[in-house]
Amino acid sequence: MSKPIAVIIGVGDGLSAALARNLMADYSLTLAARSADKMRSLADETGARTVLLDATDESAVTALFDDLPEAPRVAIYNPSARVRGPITDLSAEDVRRAVDVTAIGSFLTGKHAARRMLEAEAIDGTKGTILFTGASAGVKGFPQSAPFAMGKFAQRGLAQSMARELHPKGIHVAWINIDGGILNPGRTEPEGKPGSMLRPEAIARTYRHMIEQDRSAWSNEIAVRPWVETF
Repeated sequence: MSKPIAVIIGVGDGLSAALARNLMADYSLTLAARSADKMRSLADETGARTVLLDATDESAVTALFDDLPEAPRVAIYNPSARVRGPITDLSAEDVRRAVDVTAIGSFLTGKHAARRMLEAEAIDGTKGTILFTGASAGVKGFPQSAPFAMGKFAQRGLAQSMARELHPKGIHVAWINIDGGILNPGRTEPEGKPGSMLRPEAIARTYRHMIEQDRSAWSNEIAVRPWVETF
C-alpha cells in the first residue's frame, strides 16, 4: 500500500523540517515554499516531493492540491509575515501583504485541502487533518506588531469556523498557538535562561498527536509554551 499524503506549506530549517522528519516514515511528503533552496536538502533527506508556491495565489494553491495523486490525509500551513512599527508609520500595502501571507494563505490552503479531503473515503471516520501554525499574537496583540496580530487573529477565527463546519464531516481542523520563541538552527537561548525556547522536535510531536487524536476527543486549538513561561 502507498503511504498517505502529507502536505507541508512554508518550509524552513526549523519547525517545518522537524514536522517533515516526524512524518516521513509514515507519509508521502509534499513540501511547498517560495524558495527551492529552502526545500532542497530537506527533500533529499525525507524523500519529499517539492513544489514552488506562492501561498497567496489561489491558482497555484489549487494546482498544488489538484496535482496530488489522491486526497491528502494531512495539510499543515506554516507561513506568516511580520511588519513591525508604530501604527502611525505602517504602510497599508505592507500591512496588506503581511495579512495576505498569514490569513489569506491559510484560507486558500484550508479551502483546497478540505475540498480534496471531502472527496476521500473516511478511515475510522476521519478524512484528514488540517493544522494551522498560530502564535500568541492570535490571542493578544503586541505593541508595534499590528499586522502580525491582524493576520493571526484572522487565522485563528478561520480555524474555529472551519472546525465547526468540517469536524462533523470527518475533517479535523486545529490552530496551534506557538506561545514562545522557537529554538531554530542558528538561534541560541538568552543567557541565563535555559529552557526558555521551544524545541522544534517537541512542537512536531504535538502536531503528530493532533493528527492522531481520536475523533471522539478532537482538539480544535492547543497552546505550546516553554515550561518556564510565566503566563
